[in-house]
Amino acid sequence: MIQTSARLLQLLSLLQVRREWSGPDLADRLQVTERTVRRDVDKLRTLGYPIRSSPGASGGYQLGAGANLPPLLLDDDEALAVALGLNAVSISPVAGVGEASVRALAKLQQVAPPRLRGRFASLRDSVSALGGPSAHIDATVLTAITTAITDRRVLPFDHVGREETVSRRMVEPYRLIDAGRRWYLVGFDLDRDDWRTFRVDRIERTSTPRARFTPRPLPAADLTDYVQRTITRSPYRYDLCVRIGAPIERVTEMMGPLVAQVEAQDDGSTLVRVGADSLDWALAQLIGTGEPFALISPPELLTRARELAGRLAAAADGAVAPVPPDDARA
Repeated sequence: MIQTSARLLQLLSLLQVRREWSGPDLADRLQVTERTVRRDVDKLRTLGYPIRSSPGASGGYQLGAGANLPPLLLDDDEALAVALGLNAVSISPVAGVGEASVRALAKLQQVAPPRLRGRFASLRDSVSALGGPSAHIDATVLTAITTAITDRRVLPFDHVGREETVSRRMVEPYRLIDAGRRWYLVGFDLDRDDWRTFRVDRIERTSTPRARFTPRPLPAADLTDYVQRTITRSPYRYDLCVRIGAPIERVTEMMGPLVAQVEAQDDGSTLVRVGADSLDWALAQLIGTGEPFALISPPELLTRARELAGRLAAAADGAVAPVPPDDARA
């Protein structure tokens, strides 16, 4: 009985690896007769696993989708990879996913062979994820959005704006972008007749999807880049462009993908495009990097830098420079 059970698990594992197996190939891998393979397939079917078979010389066996999740047989590296992935998503902003990943990781560790339990424990104790501030995402909202995207249906929902004002939106949803601690929806707002990017954690009260829509030409070929440009530059008063005299790897460490767009230059410097509401704040951040930099645009940034440079020079000479009444420190 033990030998038969082990063989059934091995048969399930083989059916998961390849889309279709012929009877002779399975018999050869399991070191049994084709008749035994047929009996084992029938036993798996009685356990609820839908295994389709096609007759003829080119026929074979194929594992279909069913009501039960078949057991997975993982080698050591695969098991550790799954454990690492579960540990990484344990801080997911999607409600319930983090808790589910912790439960799944505990189950995986419980059934792991002794040789892997120590490595699992080391992984759990040695690796910590820097969660940072994140916004709560309702899993039901996420499901409603993905369903509407797949079915190409208009999705009504309430959206909470920056001033905490709630507005009803009718949107053609096209793509969800995972930006780490936040998720964004790219869609066409029918009432505003324009493309919009919505933070998913600010979407509330999704209603039943409406009529199907015909897909429009996308606002950009790369929607990930479109969202990054939207959330790092568009919402701000100033759209800044500077060149930092450091390689892109070092600049990327200082400015994450949710802060700025970075582009490597031939001379080893990095072109940075970033949004800001305050020119003084932006200049202070650039000086704080400790890297050499050159200001490119907008003109207001260059003017403000010259004003501050003059005041600092005067202060270094011991003079108290008066502050102009129209000082633009937004």
